[in-house]
Amino acid sequence: MTINDRLIAPNATRGEAALCYSAAVAGAVTAGLLARHAGGSALVIVVVALVGFDLFGGAVVNATTSAKRWFHRPGRDARHHLAFVAIHLQPFLLALVVPGVGWWTAAAIYGFVVAAALVVTVTPHYLRTPVAFAATVFGAVLTTAVLAVPAFLLWFGPVLLIKLLLAHLLPDSAAADRLPSTPAPVV
Repeated sequence: MTINDRLIAPNATRGEAALCYSAAVAGAVTAGLLARHAGGSALVIVVVALVGFDLFGGAVVNATTSAKRWFHRPGRDARHHLAFVAIHLQPFLLALVVPGVGWWTAAAIYGFVVAAALVVTVTPHYLRTPVAFAATVFGAVLTTAVLAVPAFLLWFGPVLLIKLLLAHLLPDSAAADRLPSTPAPVV
C-alpha cells in the first residue's frame, strides 16, 4: 500500500490527493496559527496543528469518491464505521494538552459523536442523511455554545462532526441511489 492508499484510499486520483493534502496543510496552518495567536505553548501549537491536519484533511478525504468506495465497500458494516468513529480520541488529547479543555468537555464531545454515529448507523438508509445532518447541526451548537471550549478551538467540534458523521458515515450518492428511497409499507 502506498502512502496515498493509507491516508486517502486505494486508487485515489491525483486531484483527490492534491485536494486532501491541501486541506490538511491549510487546516494545520490555520489551527496552529489560531493556537499561537491565543498564546499557546509550543506543545499546544504543535498538537492543535496536528489535530487540524487530521480533521480538516480527514473531512475532505472522507468525502472523496475513492474513500467512499473504500469505506463503504462490500463487507463493511456498522461495526467498522463505529470503530472508525471510536478511534478518534482527539477530544481527550486536547484535554491532556490544552489548558481550558476539561476532561468533562472532552468526554461530552466524544460521547456525543459516538452516540450520534450509533444513531446514524441504526437509522434506515433512506433517513441516514437527514439524521446525520441533524446530529451535526445540534452537535455544532453543543460544541460551540454549550460546552466550555477555548475560542481558538471553536472549529474543533464542528469539523470533527463533519468528518465523522457527514463525510465518513454517509455513502456516496451513487451508492445511496441504489438504496430503497422509501420505507417498506407497514402492513
